[in-house]
Amino acid sequence: MPFQIDSLHPQTRRHLFGQCGIGLGSLALSKLLGSNQCDADSEIPTAHNHRTPLEPRSTHFPAKAKRVIFLFMAGGPSQLDLFDYKPELTVRSGQPIPASFVEGKRFAFMDSSHRVNLLGSTRHFSQHGNSGGWVSDLLPHTGRIVDELCILKACTTDLFNHAPAKLLMNSGTGQFGRPSMGAWLTYGIGSESSDLPGFVVLQSGPRGPRGGAVLWGSGILPSAYQGVPLRNKGEPILNLTSPAQVDSARQRQVVNAVRDLNLRHLIATGDEEIATRISAYEMAYRMQTSAPELMDISGESKSTLDLYGIQDIRESTYARNCLLARRLIERGVRFVQLYHTNWDHHGGPTENLETHLPQVCNNVDQSSAALVLDLKRRGLLDDTIVIWGGEFGRTPMGEVRESTGRNHHIDAFTMWVAGGGFRGGLCYGQTDEFGFGPVANPVHVRDLHATLLHQLGLDHQRLSVRFQGLDYRLTGVNHARVVHDLLT
Repeated sequence: MPFQIDSLHPQTRRHLFGQCGIGLGSLALSKLLGSNQCDADSEIPTAHNHRTPLEPRSTHFPAKAKRVIFLFMAGGPSQLDLFDYKPELTVRSGQPIPASFVEGKRFAFMDSSHRVNLLGSTRHFSQHGNSGGWVSDLLPHTGRIVDELCILKACTTDLFNHAPAKLLMNSGTGQFGRPSMGAWLTYGIGSESSDLPGFVVLQSGPRGPRGGAVLWGSGILPSAYQGVPLRNKGEPILNLTSPAQVDSARQRQVVNAVRDLNLRHLIATGDEEIATRISAYEMAYRMQTSAPELMDISGESKSTLDLYGIQDIRESTYARNCLLARRLIERGVRFVQLYHTNWDHHGGPTENLETHLPQVCNNVDQSSAALVLDLKRRGLLDDTIVIWGGEFGRTPMGEVRESTGRNHHIDAFTMWVAGGGFRGGLCYGQTDEFGFGPVANPVHVRDLHATLLHQLGLDHQRLSVRFQGLDYRLTGVNHARVVHDLLT
């Protein structure tokens, strides 16, 4: 495309009025750029409200919680081997499930690996705490904190394949391009941190979660609200560190120059993504100091490291991520999401119930419980919501491949929530004698979303954004309710 000079273009009335409007904005802009007040910590004006994208905002009504930590067990943990004790399932293990349970039902796999025979759990279950919550021997540390947990025994969802189900759990729909829960939350009430992103993602396990970055994306919202993954090895964020020959003063000059150019373009266009770009540059500059300080856990006490089960502070583990989650919310981050993979136990050579389920439980049990205990002793649990769970559960029927496993199951699975005004020591919901479906108090994914937003002071029907003529919400157009029985 040839270089063009706007001033040589013929002027129409539209151009004239447009340039006049820009000129008025430029007068204010020149005052701003000429002052010493526009530094790294000053507000970044936008064409609409002259606020930074992540600036804290008022809630719809008084909030019980300020922040969320979502411990996402990617793959679908087997609730029947962890939380949902079913003696009848064990008694009738190996027998066909009554046809009335499975008629009209769809499952993820309908080939020769699928079975209609019941598979009882081989794990030992016991009741814990004053509440008497059932937890298996695979999660002994979780059992010890059961009185802090609100255990949802009859969660339901709509989609039985991993990536769409993860999207639904995160964004309220299985369709691509919608904002994730963390994006909605930071869009709704901003963040209390000016030196770190409002929404941070930490990952552990042998691979990333199926679905990838869309699980923490901002979708139709400005990109300022998307999750920012922090790496556990090397630089927390690639290309964040300046070259050795560029000192902080020179770096500040570069950031200021880029900001000034972007501000001029923002005044001219009113494009919200430019405000996001300005904010991102400023955040990156501040994170050159804040991110390394966050990731350095050498100053944590030995008792704290022992609580989480951290033996090597340099090792990238789920336990380290749990500790980092606490450090992030202490620094004002609004939404922290941890992904730990390898919960997809179909019965293959690397994904069976006998060997691999105990391994992954051992990876997360102590540190998940430690996070709750650590938040409580620091006075942070009351206004922090901690969620534990995956995208769906597992069937009561066995799936026999090389070894034993279970299929994906959307009709009944278990999650737990702690803190943030949720009732500790509550086991809510009930499934049938096999754990196939709910018989009392089911909680759909969208109900969970509505309830979480409620605790954060947001009405799920009012938190919306208009895009291409439609109003979008986390809970969508389907029925969703706040489950008040879960709340104090």
